[in-house]
Amino acid sequence: MSVTAKKAVPTSLFASKAPLEWAVVNNGTLYTAQIPIDQSGSVVEGGIEAQTRQTLDNLVHTLECAGVSTDAVLQVLIYVTDCSYLATVNEIYAEYFNAPFPNRAAVVVAGLAREEMLVELVVYAAVGDQ
Repeated sequence: MSVTAKKAVPTSLFASKAPLEWAVVNNGTLYTAQIPIDQSGSVVEGGIEAQTRQTLDNLVHTLECAGVSTDAVLQVLIYVTDCSYLATVNEIYAEYFNAPFPNRAAVVVAGLAREEMLVELVVYAAVGDQ
């Protein structure tokens, strides 16, 4: 069995100083984690609604760079820092996805990589081999 090398998906998202790619593809699956940052790398202000929209907009951009849409998303792992945020996340999430919806899980965590972040998404999507 041969193993194919992962390939980075080029995006115009903020170039992180951390050792990461915003998305990689391997064997027809895109792997990405998205956070609520703008083009300058700053976490957006405006609470959970603004942060959820920015995170999902970043996801849509990343998917488009890989040649797919949210219809290709297979699974979403949602991380929030407060259980009360889930209703807002669900409402906005429904604007970005259509039935049949991706499989998903939501987890409430004590904190995320940046103290001001309220939400993060880990997403797996089906794509053609890049």
